[in-house]
Amino acid sequence: MRALRDETERFMLRYKFGMDEVITKLSILREEFSLDHDYNPIEHISSRLKSLDSVIAKMQRKGIEPTFESIRETITDIAGVRVTCSFVTDAYRLAELLTAQRDIRVLKTKDYIAAPKENGYQSLHLIVEVPVFLSTGAHPVAVEVQIRTIAMDFWASLEHKIYYKYDRRVPAELLEELTDAAHTAAELDARMERLHRQLHGAPAHGRGRVAI
Repeated sequence: MRALRDETERFMLRYKFGMDEVITKLSILREEFSLDHDYNPIEHISSRLKSLDSVIAKMQRKGIEPTFESIRETITDIAGVRVTCSFVTDAYRLAELLTAQRDIRVLKTKDYIAAPKENGYQSLHLIVEVPVFLSTGAHPVAVEVQIRTIAMDFWASLEHKIYYKYDRRVPAELLEELTDAAHTAAELDARMERLHRQLHGAPAHGRGRVAI
């Protein structure tokens, strides 16, 4: 039991290190923009590591075989990093800069900005793989990166609290209000970006998708 506990802790620690690697890369970009550019696209960086109980619960829901290899292959959101930007174009620019780095491998992209969810949620989700170098060698680790605007981050935080309060059984009228609020947040993003462009001009980068 002690050996299994130690192996599990080492397994989970790799995801923490992978998460730390991505945070370091983003922090370097943020500091570089602060020093060398007149505008910084990164407003805030946060992270979370799933608890072992959460990982086990997800394994049970998905019917995953209880092995480390199965977890590594099928659960890609154990380590998560969230980046908050001012504008939608910032999200795409930051994703391009991050995924252009040689030791980053993009496993999956979900562009909920170009194609919002039915509830109006908008965000750019990336599953990236980064190497974690330990005494036993290099270990590739999957990290989920969510990049969203301040307005949409506020909306997503509120939605999470409402779903938690109602134990995911949210009344229909409240769901309608949430969807309407998401559309309002998207309109605010577009309006604020137009104002920003009027003051500073169009950015050199364009809005587009991140290639895999």
